[in-house]
Amino acid sequence: MITRDEFEKVDVRAGTVTDVKPNKKSRNPAYVLTIDLGAELGIKKSSAQITDLYTPEELIGKQVICCVNLEPMHIGSVKSEVRVLGTDSEQGVVLLTPTETVKNGDRVF
Repeated sequence: MITRDEFEKVDVRAGTVTDVKPNKKSRNPAYVLTIDLGAELGIKKSSAQITDLYTPEELIGKQVICCVNLEPMHIGSVKSEVRVLGTDSEQGVVLLTPTETVKNGDRVF
């Protein structure tokens, strides 16, 4: 269990995917997503292993939910600055998305 104070340190925001490319140097199939997180946070990159269920064309313009305050990590040759959230489901990773269009950078709590 974590405390409420610990939970409140996790910064989760909505953003819109603006570009998708294969992460050619990732050990597992992955995309490099460019995500617009609004004026406050700007444009960030994320490497996401979501190739089983999503094509690049489906992802462009899709709003996603991201944790924006994790330490960046290198996946292949990509600096993954944010973590895109999804469920670890039987069919693969299913992205968490807002059911209504929201402003890029809106906080999830």
